[in-house]
Amino acid sequence: MEFFYSLRVKRQYASIWFWVFLVLLLSSRGLSSDSNYLIGLGSYDITGPAADVNMMGYANMEQIASGIHFRLRARTFIVAEPQGNRVVFVNLDACMASQIVKIKVIERLKARYGDLYTEKNVAISGIHTHAGPGGYLQYVVYIVTSLGFVRQSFDALVDGIEKSVIQAHENLRPGSIFVNKGELLDASISRSPSAYLNNPASERGKYKYNVDKEMTLLKFVDDQWGPVGSFNWFATHGTSMSRTNSLISGDNKGAAARFMEDWFEQSNAGHSSADELVSEGIPRRVSDIISDFRNNHHELLELAASFQSPPGKAATKILSVARRVRGILREAEKPGFVSAFCQSNCGDVSPNVLGAFCIDSGLPCDFNHSTCGGKNEMCYGRGPGYPDEFESTRIIGERQFRKAVDLFNKASEKLEGKIDYRHSYLDFSQLEVAIPKQNGGSETVKTCPAAMGFAFAAGTTDGPGAFDFTQGDDKGNPFWRLVRDLLKKPDKEQINCQYPKPILLDTGEMKQPYDWAPSILPIQILQVGQLVILSVPGEFTTMAGRRLRDAVKTVVTTTGESNSNVHVVLAGLTNSYSQYVTTFEEYQVQRYEGASTLYGPHTLSAYIQEFKKLASALLSGQPVESGPQPPDLLDKQISFLTPVVMDSTPIGVNFGDCKSDVPQNTTFRRGEMVTVSFWSACPRNDLMTEGTFALVEILHGTDTWAPAYDDDDFCLRFKWSRPSKLSARSMATIEWRIPDTASLGVYRIRHFGAAKSFLGSTRHFTGSSSAFVVA
Repeated sequence: MEFFYSLRVKRQYASIWFWVFLVLLLSSRGLSSDSNYLIGLGSYDITGPAADVNMMGYANMEQIASGIHFRLRARTFIVAEPQGNRVVFVNLDACMASQIVKIKVIERLKARYGDLYTEKNVAISGIHTHAGPGGYLQYVVYIVTSLGFVRQSFDALVDGIEKSVIQAHENLRPGSIFVNKGELLDASISRSPSAYLNNPASERGKYKYNVDKEMTLLKFVDDQWGPVGSFNWFATHGTSMSRTNSLISGDNKGAAARFMEDWFEQSNAGHSSADELVSEGIPRRVSDIISDFRNNHHELLELAASFQSPPGKAATKILSVARRVRGILREAEKPGFVSAFCQSNCGDVSPNVLGAFCIDSGLPCDFNHSTCGGKNEMCYGRGPGYPDEFESTRIIGERQFRKAVDLFNKASEKLEGKIDYRHSYLDFSQLEVAIPKQNGGSETVKTCPAAMGFAFAAGTTDGPGAFDFTQGDDKGNPFWRLVRDLLKKPDKEQINCQYPKPILLDTGEMKQPYDWAPSILPIQILQVGQLVILSVPGEFTTMAGRRLRDAVKTVVTTTGESNSNVHVVLAGLTNSYSQYVTTFEEYQVQRYEGASTLYGPHTLSAYIQEFKKLASALLSGQPVESGPQPPDLLDKQISFLTPVVMDSTPIGVNFGDCKSDVPQNTTFRRGEMVTVSFWSACPRNDLMTEGTFALVEILHGTDTWAPAYDDDDFCLRFKWSRPSKLSARSMATIEWRIPDTASLGVYRIRHFGAAKSFLGSTRHFTGSSSAFVVA
């Protein structure tokens, strides 16, 4: 026995020395990790109500959600020093961040983690899609078109952000971060070039383009698992989907994120090299579902004919989650790859890269005012897929995806150094700002209470407004002044402060039933080594963003810990929302962006002054004053959105029954559209969070159906409708554009839903189409 015990001990020691030798060998070859960060990434569904709720972004009251193009997500990274500071960045497939959403998220994180995550080290940013449900901001002017506050939209965001952060926290492991930058030339143009030209020629001469073409990307590498995610910042508006679209969509940035996560999933599974996947275009999301295709077409048709559409039937609440292609119940042990395409200084930047044209004549719009015959309603920007907005969204998304993959594959500069942050609240309604005089010295000016100019109502070439408003209007007109005065007449001090903006809505001084616009706003800096993220609560124009970045970079490269290799990125629409920020010179022109610069002509100067203070404090290690707290207006919110009363079907019809099936013995080709409709119920009854309303299944063998595509796929659209506004009956139409990469075989389409009874109970159901062949 002693012999065997001694032998076991010797084997244990031998094993230990073997691993020590292996570690030393790898170290000598430079393969060991010397990471000094903990990194964690997370992602969660934040798709809000897909019916009855106004979309946020275009302020078009007729743009009401009625289905899903693809789902929205919150994507999070956390970077921490093992025994020190940490920062959190959350990127939302939403129009913008919301102050009240962040307040409630921080409250939840505090209850769970104590003071580990606070308003100071957590940033929440929006990609600026104009195709997400509205009603989740707390100020009146931003929820008028959504008929007030929409609790379901708000809860979906707060819940999803919290779960995304929890995932990232639980995934924290030793790892490294690499940064890379490069130009992307064909995904953005200026939509206000005449305002840009009002900036000094000497300043414009420093830049090759009138919009920022640079993408900055972070690559996150886990010491054990390898690459686990990427976040990048690039400026282009989320307006590839038009103001008439009614399907929830992450627009071009949400699409790019889907494409990159799918690309990594496929390339990591070894199905194809990265170069092959990129050169072939958009990757197929489901890479591991490949049917045994039979060359005998007749046999396939016979097999499909044996699966006719059955009656709709009851289902469990979690069935749509379990069947989802990327469902949380089917996650592998390895952390899922998370890719976020974040927003930057997109204020005057459009993805409609073909330019703006008059829809009546086909001629270019007026350069200075973006009008057609003096009217703004006819001037629209054209995306690269014109007239197909879905194709434009795909193309602009794919262009960002391709650039991100290139930067990701070539990223080699490692982030090293401390993690730190600074955060402060400022009252922008009365902030004193020191600005230089032309003949030397400085003078003190003030920002103003929020106000919106006449040109705000003109909209932009991405989404023109109505009536007789035009961009570049610095005069206004008597009729709309009379209408304005019925709400709130601005006093002389406010008129002078906002000059030359003619005030249409004096929102900063409108307080009934509660605040119409924010006064107190957050500013924040996050530092990870040589990366500095500027969190701004609005849409900075190209030149405004450049000035702010340059000002901060000057501070961090000439003060304290000098680092000429510092990377400064601007994260727009972060932590709160206060519309636009232009340069002083652009403000004088009073195009849409200038008219939407709420706090007057010196708004940008105020941001630069205060961010320089934050940057100096960051480098010197000094604290900053927290400033006045923003209001929590959740208890004051009002909603006029009517609830779902009940759902019904015709007599003898089940929820989930197929209303319009595929034709019998049908064969579809790749690139063709398959359309099926079902008797359904209102999607507001259950958001199917981390689940799906629509599913394409492929037949494995002769009797096993496997999920292939769901409503998180770009190729599958879930459309919901009712015959009339007050009808309790409704239909779900599912459209599947068969991808060129789809496996050949037998398919069917399924629908999941939840119906509400007159007594208020909810019953889940499912239905499926007859089978068909893809050949």
